[in-house]
Amino acid sequence: MTFHSMWAELLPIGRGSASGGYRRYAWTAADTDCRAWFRAQAESRGLTYEVDRNGNQWAWLGDPEAGDAVVTGSHLDSVPDGGAFDGPLGVVSSFAALDELRARDARLDKPLAVVNFGDEEGARFGLACVGSRLTAGRLTTEQAHRLTDADGITLPRAMEAAGYDPDAIGPDPERLARIGAFVELHVEQGRALDLSGDPVGVASAIWPHGRWRFDFRGEANHAGTTRLVDRRDPMLPYAETVLAARREARLAGAVATFGKIAVEPNGVNAIPSLVRGWLDSRAADQTTLDTVVGGVEKAAREYAEAHGVDLDVVRESFTPVVEFDHALRDELARVLGTDTGLTVPVLGTGAGHDAGILSGTIPTAMLFVRNPTGVSHSPAEYAAEDDCAAGVTALADVLEGLISR
Repeated sequence: MTFHSMWAELLPIGRGSASGGYRRYAWTAADTDCRAWFRAQAESRGLTYEVDRNGNQWAWLGDPEAGDAVVTGSHLDSVPDGGAFDGPLGVVSSFAALDELRARDARLDKPLAVVNFGDEEGARFGLACVGSRLTAGRLTTEQAHRLTDADGITLPRAMEAAGYDPDAIGPDPERLARIGAFVELHVEQGRALDLSGDPVGVASAIWPHGRWRFDFRGEANHAGTTRLVDRRDPMLPYAETVLAARREARLAGAVATFGKIAVEPNGVNAIPSLVRGWLDSRAADQTTLDTVVGGVEKAAREYAEAHGVDLDVVRESFTPVVEFDHALRDELARVLGTDTGLTVPVLGTGAGHDAGILSGTIPTAMLFVRNPTGVSHSPAEYAAEDDCAAGVTALADVLEGLISR
């Protein structure tokens, strides 16, 4: 199948008619359909298909047990109302690159695999990269079993409902020991390539980033009868904290976003008793990130005290700075032409990826494909047809170089 036919098959799965965005959440019907698509792609190419203990899907060309394998791929799940390219571009491009290698009659001295990591976005259970975290031992079985979605359904229940065994999940060091390199292609989540005029770039590092939950606890009361001076309204310090996050990020040259909020009792005519907001913050280095989050928390506590509101701050997840394997990164740049004078930009990114999770265990690298809008996690996310083709060719070149060395 061509890139375009694969893309056309995958495009309607999980797409909302109202927003045009995707809701491909882990262990849902849309996720099941995406998994069926992946399996069909593997089997139509005569690849060895398997699902590991953590629900990640693998398609192998060559012996999976041989070792020193070269693996590529990404994920197929999405954020709420996400775009079409974040994740799926990497998976579709991986199958297309494999097809191109076969068309070239490339010498394959090592096993090659395409992987779809499960629950990368964390849209359902609130933790990103669950599949790769479990595989790498960055998330324990006990921690995973405690993950719960907004409806109170636990991860084990969701996995069982989808036909998988939650008791089998956990670290998979034997599998990772058989992988010599992992290369993930991804649409750029920003405009660096658009500004430089290049269709493809190489990743240098992932900024340190995390998620913090701010619980502002006040007192529920009647919105029409309670005097302003008598209120303990947690919405007020929350609103001020949102503005503080923007201010602290701007001053530090970082980013900080309150993108999710839960309110109780959530009535139009009721003063809230609880406002719970989730902060996402990222920076180029750890010191800067600590400064931003520390500044936001300090401001939040001052605002909460001024309004007679209690505040709890909980760090729900954190990923330190990830420097991609320098030797592998340099090999990608060499293969793509830096030693011939061609421009291959090396970019840092504020977005987390499965490649970042695996980087502590195996050599990993990333390729980015130009995104002219710079928009991601939105239906406006986009990559041009020519740039997608350039990404497939670049990935095939990289894989051929790694497999034949």
